[in-house]
Formats: sequence, C-alpha cells, structure tokens
Amino acid sequence: MPAPSVTPYDALLVCSFGGPNATEDVVPFLRNVVRGKGVPEERLEQVGEHYFAFGGRSPINEQNLALRAALSGELQRRGLDLPVLWGNRNWHPYTVDTLRDAHAFGARRIIVLVTSAYASYSGSRQYREHLAAAVAELDAETGGAGLEIDIIRPFFNDPGFVDANTAAVLRAVEELPAGEGLHIAYVTHSIPDTMQDASAVTGPGYREQHEDVRSVIDAALRERGLEVTSSLSYCSRSGDPRTPWLEPDVNDHLAELAESGVRRVVIAPIGFISDHMEVAWDLDTEAMETARELGLHAARAATAGVAPEFVGGIVDLVLERAARERGEDPEVVVRGDLPAFPDVAPPGSCRMRHGEVTGIPVLAGPAD
Repeated sequence: MPAPSVTPYDALLVCSFGGPNATEDVVPFLRNVVRGKGVPEERLEQVGEHYFAFGGRSPINEQNLALRAALSGELQRRGLDLPVLWGNRNWHPYTVDTLRDAHAFGARRIIVLVTSAYASYSGSRQYREHLAAAVAELDAETGGAGLEIDIIRPFFNDPGFVDANTAAVLRAVEELPAGEGLHIAYVTHSIPDTMQDASAVTGPGYREQHEDVRSVIDAALRERGLEVTSSLSYCSRSGDPRTPWLEPDVNDHLAELAESGVRRVVIAPIGFISDHMEVAWDLDTEAMETARELGLHAARAATAGVAPEFVGGIVDLVLERAARERGEDPEVVVRGDLPAFPDVAPPGSCRMRHGEVTGIPVLAGPAD
C-alpha cells in the first residue's frame, strides 16, 4: 500500500461564511451577506442585535482559527506537509485575499474545505460560485494565475463527522437527570422550500441528508442501550415571512414535545460544524430558554468543532481526494444509507430554485 500523500495539493483552504470581529463591523458584514437582495437597512439593525448581544464579535472566527490549528496539527502528526489556510465569503480574511497570498508564495493547486457538511444552494453551490469568482478575479489580475481549486465533497455522512456528533449527543445525555422519555431534537439551519426541492433534483436532498445522519446516530444510541425518540427541526429562518421555509421551527417543536409528554431533550445541532452565531443565539439562547419555560430538562450537544474524530475525518477526505487526483482508487467509507456525493456536482444540482439558470460560473461542477 502506498504511503499517504497530499500530492498534488500545495495547500488546504478552510473556506467559511465569515463574521464580524467588533461592533462597528456588524452592519457592514450584514450588508455583505445580503448584497443585492434588497434588504432594508433597518432590518440589518434588527438582525445585528444578535451580534451586539455578544459584543459585536461572532464566535465563528475563533472557531475557524481553532479548526485551522487542529487540521495543521493532525497533518503534522501524520507526517504530511500541507499548509492550512483560511478565507471567508463575507468578511476578513476574504477568500480572494488568502488565495492571492497563497499564489504569491507558490501555491498552484489548492483543496478546499467548505465549512458546511450538507449539499444545498447555501451550503455548497453558493460557495462554489464564490470560489469561481475569486479565481476569476485573480486571473484578471495576473493574466491567468494558474491557480487550480478542488473542493472536498459534502461530508455529512463521513464517519468522522457522524462519529463526532454521536459522541457529542452521548455526552449531552449524561448531563440530563435520569428518567424516561428521552428525545433527541436534531436541529439544522432552515432553508426555503424551493431550495430544498432544488437540492433533491440530482440526488438526496438537504432534508434527506440530515435524516440519514439522524438515523445513524439513533441506531448508535440504541446500540448503547438508550431508548430514544427523535425528530428533525430547524432554526435561523430569515427573509420574507410569506416565503415557505422548512419547518418545524425548533422552538415550536419543543412546545409540541412538551405537550406530548416528553420531559428530557437533547438539542443536537447536526446541521452545523461549529458553535457559531446560529448555535450560540438560536439554540443556546432562544431554544434553551424555551425549554426552561416549558419545564423541559434540556442539554445542548456540542457541534463537531475540533473533535478528533471530525478533524481526522477531514484529513482522510483530503487524502482520499488527493489519491483520486493521482489516478488511484481509494476506499470510500460512509455512515448511513446514502452514498458518498461526487467530487464534481452533476448538472442542475443545488440551484437556489429548481430550473433556475443564472449563468453564474461555479467550480466543481458545470455552470448550468
């Protein structure tokens, strides 16, 4: 068996959403997020209150730095020489600036970890559009930068991600008092129904991907002798209230659970890889307050974060992709019933709306 190798890659880029670092950053950051969507300034001030409650500083930045350090440490532990970079869609350090620096230092082929495990427009295709725009900007500056970008496939069913979430749920169960009626309330970011429908055109949809993870974790809990029920609910919906989004909202769902007689709940944010603002505000603040008001015993499971299982799994994914790019046929292991997603997205996948053709260039898939 050949020794693990990161060839042909010169660097690993952690590409994330981004977030403000100070109070004065909040509204400019939110303007970046909603640019071109016609969102009024007063609405940005309202949304900004979530960030102001945390001193204007999003926890996502420190978490990305921690993930970058953890990945660097795991690569070094395995004797692999691959610099780990960090760039954002919506705030400093911007992806294009990070890639510009990497190119200046000699990088020519970079593999990218998008900090979203699931395939949908907002979780995958929008990042592929963003990366295509960054490469185009560099090409325009250099007359052809010669920078090649590959993207790690959606990793919701990668063993490292699933096992890290399973371990987190088990730890949260231990925080609850003994008793009957244990329910695992899995939570993810809501998306518009149209985006859900579009995500399911060429393969398992966004909701179905989460349901697959839910079933795997449930089975692991039962193997450990736990009698559980479970459900999938959503948080962080935004936009026009007349537009249908995936439901139920986690707060409404907690009320339904309490009414049905459930008394012990683990809130498990399997839709997120770290404890950023949607987790810190929507779950730790709002959902936990709802649970207290309803008289529920509730514990919030940790996200994958920098759990060794998750970090090791990402490095495994880098090695898997590198081997394929060298013409090898590495073993692909997943948890659950769904197959691994392809490296290159099929035509028509993960649009914002099914059938919508924008002409926006993308990486890792055709600009259909």
